[in-house]
Amino acid sequence: MQDNMMKIEFSSRSQNESFARVSVAAFVAQLDPTIEEITDVKTAVSEAVTNAIIHGYEEGQGTVRIESYIKEKELTVIVEDEGKGIENVELAMQPLYTSRPDLERSGMGFTVMETFMDKLQVKSERGKGTKIIMKKIFKSLS
Repeated sequence: MQDNMMKIEFSSRSQNESFARVSVAAFVAQLDPTIEEITDVKTAVSEAVTNAIIHGYEEGQGTVRIESYIKEKELTVIVEDEGKGIENVELAMQPLYTSRPDLERSGMGFTVMETFMDKLQVKSERGKGTKIIMKKIFKSLS
């Protein structure tokens, strides 16, 4: 069986974060998720997109891409930017760490993603951007 797939891209503007969250939620609706599962996905996508906008493109504007795949009862969501990248991914993934204390960021984005999804992988290269890969297994598939 071939994966079911959706791709979208949009400008790295904060007002597009809700569009991204709702788009992935609409795509995953075909798995008949529980309210809790759909909320988990929306929250994780929201955090990933916000990171791309605020941290990836802090000095300008760019494009954020989302790819979503469904295979059986597993959702994969990839959020990617071509922004400045993360210098130290391990440090950035620590709870309460933020590279933008001037914006009063909580530093919990990756922790939230890890909490609400079953698997989180972060790939980043300075000057080339960041790719966040998240997976969630849905229990509600009949």
